[in-house]
Amino acid sequence: MLQVKNLEKSFGGLKVLTGVTFDVARGEKLALIGPNGAGKSTLINVIGGQLTASGGVVDFDGGRPIVSLPPNERLHLGLARSYQQNNLFWHLPVLDNVLLALYGAETSHLRFLKPLGQRTELLEEAEKLLTSADLWEKRHESPTTLSYGEQRLLELLLAFTSNPRMVLLDEPSAGLPTAEAFAFSDKLRKLVGSATLLFCAHDLDLVFNLADNIIVLCFGVIIARGTPDEIKANPQVQEIYLGSEDDDK
Repeated sequence: MLQVKNLEKSFGGLKVLTGVTFDVARGEKLALIGPNGAGKSTLINVIGGQLTASGGVVDFDGGRPIVSLPPNERLHLGLARSYQQNNLFWHLPVLDNVLLALYGAETSHLRFLKPLGQRTELLEEAEKLLTSADLWEKRHESPTTLSYGEQRLLELLLAFTSNPRMVLLDEPSAGLPTAEAFAFSDKLRKLVGSATLLFCAHDLDLVFNLADNIIVLCFGVIIARGTPDEIKANPQVQEIYLGSEDDDK
């Protein structure tokens, strides 16, 4: 579904990504982990089109080059994403947030004179999406009345309104209280379903619960890739997260 080859990203003289190369299979759930400043969010933003690559190749869905395409064109090809901070229409009900996202994901907007609330097909799709996140009963409420975990789920839900082939998630559980984390992880797995997923996260419980495979990024370079069990047992990864014996001397 996605091939990244020798991807580079620099900000002036600061090199953030160096020769990053990996692929994501169709239906795979691939996690990006690493210490602060590793380049995880930068990598997600370059693949999503929010940042311009300094070099390298990004091919999508069978080899289509997308590295020079703007985000909206990547979206219409089937590559969707969510953000680390909630980007919701706070003054509108939950249902209207989803309806607007569904409308925005359409390639044609010639029916703009018809109220979205009268678009039966959009209402049916909104109900299906909100039900999958257990938010349908709160469809008429303001997002401000939702718990933070529910707000995060609504934010993530908007990434699925375009029926994407692949979704990019940047720290999906960011700021989530520990008490909500377990239920959030299960609801996120249900929401993702069979979609291809690339996500970065500091929450290792979420990573090990959701990911088929994990990439470890450190100072803009991939240092390991494997299953959750392989990553847990990797000495280099253990040193990054736990420190070496020499660190205590």
